[in-house]
Amino acid sequence: MSSRQCSMIFSHIPKIINKCGNMDWNSTLVLLFIFCLTYIILSFMKLYKEKASLPPGPMPLPFIGNLLQINTNDIVSTLMKLKDKYGPVYTLYLGPKPGLVISGYSAVKEALIDQNDVFGERGDYPVFLNFIGEHDMAFTNGEMWMKRRRFVLQTLRNFGMGKQSVEERILEEAHFLIKEFEKTKGSPVNPSTYFAQSVSNVICSIVYGSRFDYKDKRLLAITASINNNFHIMSSTWGTLYNMFPDIMDYLPGPHRKIKKNFQDIYEITAEMIKYHEKTLDPNNPRDYIDCFLTKMKEEMDDPDSAFYYESLLRTIQNILFGGTETVSTTLRYGILVLMKHPEVTERMQEEIDQVVGRNRTPSIVDRNQMPYTNATIHEIMRFCDVLPISLPHKTSRDAVFRGFSIPNGTFVTALLHSVHYDPDKYAEPNKFNPNHFLDDKGCFKKNDAHMPFAAGKRVCVGESLARMELFLFFTSLFQNFNFKPVIGKNEIDVKRTGSGLGSLPTRYECCVLPR
Repeated sequence: MSSRQCSMIFSHIPKIINKCGNMDWNSTLVLLFIFCLTYIILSFMKLYKEKASLPPGPMPLPFIGNLLQINTNDIVSTLMKLKDKYGPVYTLYLGPKPGLVISGYSAVKEALIDQNDVFGERGDYPVFLNFIGEHDMAFTNGEMWMKRRRFVLQTLRNFGMGKQSVEERILEEAHFLIKEFEKTKGSPVNPSTYFAQSVSNVICSIVYGSRFDYKDKRLLAITASINNNFHIMSSTWGTLYNMFPDIMDYLPGPHRKIKKNFQDIYEITAEMIKYHEKTLDPNNPRDYIDCFLTKMKEEMDDPDSAFYYESLLRTIQNILFGGTETVSTTLRYGILVLMKHPEVTERMQEEIDQVVGRNRTPSIVDRNQMPYTNATIHEIMRFCDVLPISLPHKTSRDAVFRGFSIPNGTFVTALLHSVHYDPDKYAEPNKFNPNHFLDDKGCFKKNDAHMPFAAGKRVCVGESLARMELFLFFTSLFQNFNFKPVIGKNEIDVKRTGSGLGSLPTRYECCVLPR
């Protein structure tokens, strides 16, 4: 029974009380008690019947589901404990509706890759969907989603994703980042804003056609809005909003700021679109906006077109959010982890000096000659686990999965944290160890249980761009600087904070010292 249905039922209680106006209060209370008891009994009967055909899991309560069994401050730990108790496939009520949690590399691969036609649909994610609508390419399904995703992927490739042209954009931004760190003159700084602005500028140059100065109010607004929403969505407030959106919409809290943060980006993008409309040359597209506007004109007579003004705004929000927060969070989390493991940093810098030297900028072609650096970056992505839970999926039809009958439309959560910390795939999953990605000869070794960008047909469209950014930013930074903590390395806390969407590092400061 949904929260909306529950609200409708209880809205009739005042009417019942009014009709009982001529009755004494004892009779009225008895009637209300019978009404509530009947509702609870019927709800439990519905839950028992529903659960009987689903995988095992903790017994839910009417309306609130398994809320009492979930630590909303650390939902990842809760899901891992339930995996240990119920196995790699179990049922969990994140709110009034049942959902499937899939964990461990084997089960996640089987669902998202081997049976991607069944588990490839996007499930509702109110913390995004309620604010951006079904106009984007990340939270929709069907032909509209397919057309937009294909267009976004092709456009990003046309503007250099995975090619030398986008490498030049990244290296240019790394150069500006280095100059900003040099201005700190070794004073303690929080690197979060620096990383967010640099990474965001890379994707902004593709979307808007040019980068922003670091003091530009538009860039500051974009990065602040994305960062604020990522923190809210990764908090208890974000978890509760996804579970009970109909109720949370009426309650005060930080989640009420999500719409405003999205609106700030919306307004900046709308102004950029106006400029592009006035200066558009369909034969010489400058960026993503030009390509989308041209596509809109080509399909302006098609009433079922996936390309219209609102979808342009919302796909840009998808691209900016995905292209900014994941990489910038991985950078600042990675720096924190490396400060706690200076021996790893030293080996990275030795390899950088040997392969790249100090007199030229790194290149993506260097990656093949730098197995230890490459392995370290992969281990940072695994260990930091910035997106520990995949965005929700749902089944596209009735299916059988590992002996369980799964109804069409079932909400599915793929626990990526359980993949990155799977003891069957990593020798010491709870330890930071680049050797997880090195063979006995010291060569880089791929691991199929490495899914920082999810897997299957819903894998992040910007994966190749993100991987290129992480390599070039990390190598450029450690070629030029040493990052020194302001506290002893044994005091550095690398445990994640946040619940739900993202794993965040604790806030920290460091000194960025020239080598």
